[in-house]
Amino acid sequence: MSADAATPASGSVSDTAPTTTWSAGPFAVPNVTGTTGDPTCGDPQLCDDFALRVSVPSGYDAGHSLRIDVKWPNAAADFDLYVLDAGGREIAASASSSDPETVLLPAVSASYTVRVAPYAPLGDSFTGTASLVANPVDPPPSTATPPAYANSHAPDGIADAHNAGEPSIGVNRSTGATMFQAYTSTLKVTYDAAGTATWQDKSANAANGCPQGSLTSLDPILFTDPRTNRTFESQLAGKTALTCYTDDDGGTWTPTAGSGIDSGVDHQTIGGGPFASGGLGALTSYPNAVYYCSQDIADASCAVSRDGGLTYGPAVPMYSLLDCGGLHGHVKVAPDGTVYVPNKGCGGNQAVAVSEDNGQTWSVRKNPFSTPGDSDPSVGVGAGGTVYMGYQNSDGTARIAVSHDKGKTWLYDQKVGADLGVKNIVFPVVTAGDDNRAAFAFLGTTTGGNYQDTDNFTGVWHLYVATTYDGGQSWVTVDATPTDPVQKGSICTGGTTCGKDRNLLDFNDVTIDARGRVLVGYADGCTGACATGGAQNYDALATIARQASGNTLYGAYDAVVTGKHKKPKGGQ
Repeated sequence: MSADAATPASGSVSDTAPTTTWSAGPFAVPNVTGTTGDPTCGDPQLCDDFALRVSVPSGYDAGHSLRIDVKWPNAAADFDLYVLDAGGREIAASASSSDPETVLLPAVSASYTVRVAPYAPLGDSFTGTASLVANPVDPPPSTATPPAYANSHAPDGIADAHNAGEPSIGVNRSTGATMFQAYTSTLKVTYDAAGTATWQDKSANAANGCPQGSLTSLDPILFTDPRTNRTFESQLAGKTALTCYTDDDGGTWTPTAGSGIDSGVDHQTIGGGPFASGGLGALTSYPNAVYYCSQDIADASCAVSRDGGLTYGPAVPMYSLLDCGGLHGHVKVAPDGTVYVPNKGCGGNQAVAVSEDNGQTWSVRKNPFSTPGDSDPSVGVGAGGTVYMGYQNSDGTARIAVSHDKGKTWLYDQKVGADLGVKNIVFPVVTAGDDNRAAFAFLGTTTGGNYQDTDNFTGVWHLYVATTYDGGQSWVTVDATPTDPVQKGSICTGGTTCGKDRNLLDFNDVTIDARGRVLVGYADGCTGACATGGAQNYDALATIARQASGNTLYGAYDAVVTGKHKKPKGGQ
């Protein structure tokens, strides 16, 4: 079906004329059909198509990309961007709430249709720009020996063992117990000296003190404070958060006020850490702040608890749609009390919302090297305050950057996993230990293209973990599931409108134990016959990848020749 024509209706870019622009509008009629798949076009003002021709020499894509941006004046409006190949097949899309919407493609000779759908136009027009841009030069990968990982799965007798999409993970560094949250189940995992895992169901319920737990959930989350070892589990039920905490690894639970604020519509997160100096501190003997953050329709807010998570203060907006898209990643607190909440689309970049006064005020600090992605970014904070931000770029690749000034400037932004052929990633998660050591985990595939194309994408996904031992200047990446795919085919990150390929839901999680071993909590979507060569079965099996050898994120416990760990005086 035909769509409205852009002005001009077509354009071209080449190595000698690398930029072209067009515009269209104003648009008055919203087109929200893209929420259930490809947008439907054809009626007046439902879409705008621009014919783009790219002409470049052979091999030009080795150092260049095709970047397409669509921007508009009113930040409250929203347009979505789709790119179709010469056969009319969608090969890329940017359908978030970012302004601009951005797509990155390999710079090869081809003909495309650039389609813009006015999702919420508010009478606005848009401007499109297609450019051939030089790719950033990444440093070579680290020459460090990559750590090895061992994977364990929840047994079938565990509730929600096969319903573990978007899991959370934490470690009690005193007892060594790993806490794993999936849907309404909280699981306790312990490891013996040989690394063998034992899984137990420790879900909150009426019998162990918290009747509001394990009832229903729209978005579960778990957080274990590494300094107090208190574990929080929260279920998003409508616009209310049902939250409990445990100080004995799920033996008993204490009910709380939940979130203390209207919990919004999605992407709740709980985190905690020391109070920043000079501001309001603890009201009880519990020493750390607890933060509850969630996005709503037009903004995202955080509330802080000063009594160990029992009650919360008033909601404080972190940003509005004038600053960033609503969805955000998970809150992290630095050793000095600085609070970070990452976001995948703030203007044309990814960013962190930062509070340096215990959640009273927030500022948005962008990574200018980044472009918006489809998965939430993640941050890890080292012992000295160094911030590591891992994200999925607009071209689907894994990138990570470092900040030494709380997100005001960023260093060493680089692609990771390229040496292993990784071309698309989802669910980036980051943790850190010593100030110069961090780990960046993600699901990745060596197949390029539109990984959300259910009918045509044939990539095989594995769990990868990249590690830095030099403060983020270089990273060594390992396939943590080399013989067991996590998924085959497409993975949808488009929310509740997805089909069966949304079995993994929206995110994974990563943490470290008392010795700095990295543990990644994820849902295994390819199990049984699928894992040994059969067809994709769209499972979501609760799984932990635990570091089995190699240097950890705490240098005091670096592996020795025997593979065992040193134990410094006073260590755990």
